Amino acid sequence: MMTAKRPDDVRRKTVWGCRVAAAGLLLAACAVTASAQAPAAQERKTPAVAAAAVPARPVASDYVIGADDVLSILFWRDKDLSAPEVTVRPDGKVTLPLLNDMQAAGLTPDQLRDAILVAAQKYVEDPNPTVIVKEIKSRKVFITGQVEKAGPYPLNGSTTVLQLIAMAGGLREFADGKDISVMRTENGKPSVFEFNYQDVLKKRNLRQNIELKPGDVVVVP
Repeated sequence: MMTAKRPDDVRRKTVWGCRVAAAGLLLAACAVTASAQAPAAQERKTPAVAAAAVPARPVASDYVIGADDVLSILFWRDKDLSAPEVTVRPDGKVTLPLLNDMQAAGLTPDQLRDAILVAAQKYVEDPNPTVIVKEIKSRKVFITGQVEKAGPYPLNGSTTVLQLIAMAGGLREFADGKDISVMRTENGKPSVFEFNYQDVLKKRNLRQNIELKPGDVVVVP
């Protein structure tokens, strides 16, 4: 024989069931909100991570800045003075916000930083500039004459005469490889170095395969 449920029991079970259902709906809503916010949070973090992943171009501490080099000059806490990308002009100067023209060519990055620091002290209290060489374009060598691709080439590391000829696509069919010259000017004095392509290929007189310096011109007749 079944016992009839009392009204109080029915009321308690109904309330409990509603509470369980409400809790389930709340958890489901939280899960949906969290999943929706996760991509947005990831998008907010992505630019900062990407910016941090871009390394500064490393240069030797004694590197001397030259014309056409691309620099990044940044001031901590003073964005109005910063120049994220500025090219050294043929006259050796760069133009900076508020500071106007500053001599850059002939200075190392540290020397330029010190000069900017002194100039900025007239306008900003305790300035903190940073000078970064973004692109090295002032160090060039040139090759002309009977090669496949004559013209200027960047000199960003150790490069020999033979390596430059290879970068230029090699000698043309009727080039005189025995009478190649390297023309160099140092302290206003010109000098010429002879280079015999055939000898170097045969591993003879390897000392003539000299390391090139900025401004050198290789002439292939």
